[in-house]
Amino acid sequence: MRNSKKEFNPEFKNFREIVNYASNKYKTNTAYIYKENPNENPPKYVKKSFEQTGKDIKALSTALLNANFSSNRVAVIGTNRYEWIVSYFAVTCSGKVIAPMDKALPEEEIRSLIKRSEVEVAIFDKKYLEIFKKIKHEFFSKLKTLICMDDIDDPDVISFNKLLQDGRVLVSNGNTKFDEVKIDENAMAIMLFTSGTTDKAKIVMLSQNNICSNIYAIQNHFIMLPSDTLLSFLPIHHTFESSITIIYGFYCGARVAFCDGIRHIADNLKEYEVSIFVAVPLLLDTMYKKIQNGIASQGKTNLINKLTKFSNSLQKHHIDIRRKLFKSILDKFGGKLRIILYGAASLDKDTIIGFKNFGIDSIQGYGLTETSPVLVAESETKHCPGSAGYPLDNVEIKIYEPDKDGVGEVLAKGPNIMLGYYKDEKKTKEAFVDGWFRTGDYGYIDNNGFLFITGRKNDIIVLKNGKNVYPQEIEFLINKLPYVAECMVFSRDQSKTDTMLVAKIVYDPQAISETFPGAKKEDYETLIWNDIKEINQTLPNFKHIKKIIITDKPMSKTTTQKIKRYEEIKKCK
Repeated sequence: MRNSKKEFNPEFKNFREIVNYASNKYKTNTAYIYKENPNENPPKYVKKSFEQTGKDIKALSTALLNANFSSNRVAVIGTNRYEWIVSYFAVTCSGKVIAPMDKALPEEEIRSLIKRSEVEVAIFDKKYLEIFKKIKHEFFSKLKTLICMDDIDDPDVISFNKLLQDGRVLVSNGNTKFDEVKIDENAMAIMLFTSGTTDKAKIVMLSQNNICSNIYAIQNHFIMLPSDTLLSFLPIHHTFESSITIIYGFYCGARVAFCDGIRHIADNLKEYEVSIFVAVPLLLDTMYKKIQNGIASQGKTNLINKLTKFSNSLQKHHIDIRRKLFKSILDKFGGKLRIILYGAASLDKDTIIGFKNFGIDSIQGYGLTETSPVLVAESETKHCPGSAGYPLDNVEIKIYEPDKDGVGEVLAKGPNIMLGYYKDEKKTKEAFVDGWFRTGDYGYIDNNGFLFITGRKNDIIVLKNGKNVYPQEIEFLINKLPYVAECMVFSRDQSKTDTMLVAKIVYDPQAISETFPGAKKEDYETLIWNDIKEINQTLPNFKHIKKIIITDKPMSKTTTQKIKRYEEIKKCK
């Protein structure tokens, strides 16, 4: 049931409708802001209005439609930038297929994905110039056209800006090819490569209606306003970032600022006065730990605790003074931060409650690339810390073959479910059961309809005695230790009849020295083991950690900061 008190944007079936709607409704508002040169001091800011963005999308699309090269499938790869977004919308709004690629991919994987997706055109940062020039001349390649987002002098490459200018001239001279394109909203429009932690990347086929249906339904969970500012820093090729920050942000008229790099997040949050922050749990936990450490170093922990109790008691009487009371803390983020949106994994309850105490609402969403991406989410009015949220209006969720505790594989159905895996009927068939999409995640639904994820199907540890262990549950407890940067729990056969649980723990050198002042590095393992033994006391025997591996070297991760478990487990054997 939609909340009738909220003003919702209309439902659209394709990106063309969204672009036309937003560029007309929000016209002179700033859609995107970024620095011309992040290293310049003082920096020169570039602003693009919604109207200008709409015109640029139409111009580039018109140029692509009038070019004399085949361009049905177009790859785009690069940093989070304005040209990437214009390319994404221009390709899809001209009825063609976009294939967003991970900017962190090594050359061999780029080559493999270009080949498998049969891409004919590539739009890229200049960093990838030599890679694409090589691929273009390889015998297997269908890649014929190279377009660089940066101005370079190379006869084999088309300049993005030149193409954009050509499109503007065509439009001003009355070219109507863009307006004549009929968009098939249910056809494959986006080819996405999964950044799996356990298997070879699959190519997910999504339609424009898949994503549009998801964007429309998200409104009942949280609404972005034209007064909001978002910071784009997660990998832009990923559905969570492209759908929520870029497409949903544009749809709602919000302003998007481009991050100068992960080391500059705190500064960017402040300088752009970001109000909605789309992030991953690892970063948010780290941010909150730093806040707590800062409070402790100033000797203000007791004061903050007292103010929190006072504030919470006033809220019971509908008096909310959190943002005034904790203004000095909020000012570190620019003073406007009101909502944190996160996915990929659960956020520590202490972090959720901590941000809430300061006046920042944390909203978790859960989904996959194959689900465009959101299946369930909390909302601004309905929270359940520790859960993944409750289903979107147009999504159905059920638990497949639940055990005695109600835990089973999470299945989903809705207009946001993918068309299938490109040229892989076998895996497409395996991904569904009786018309329901198999998420590969295990979980349960509580009496209030909230979904709890207990772990990935492939990550579940089955002990020799038949009991199941969900490593994420234990990892949550270990991650609460103040010096733990990240951890991973896995199993190792101890004998033919016994399996032991092992925890690989990455500690933060500065935090561990503050936690154990005066301790030597060779003492860390003993000190950490003492803390693990305390955690073991809170768990049933079969979930006890029997061995630890400690290091200060970060683990291998996907670009959405998920640990590549299969790689790390190999290293530990």
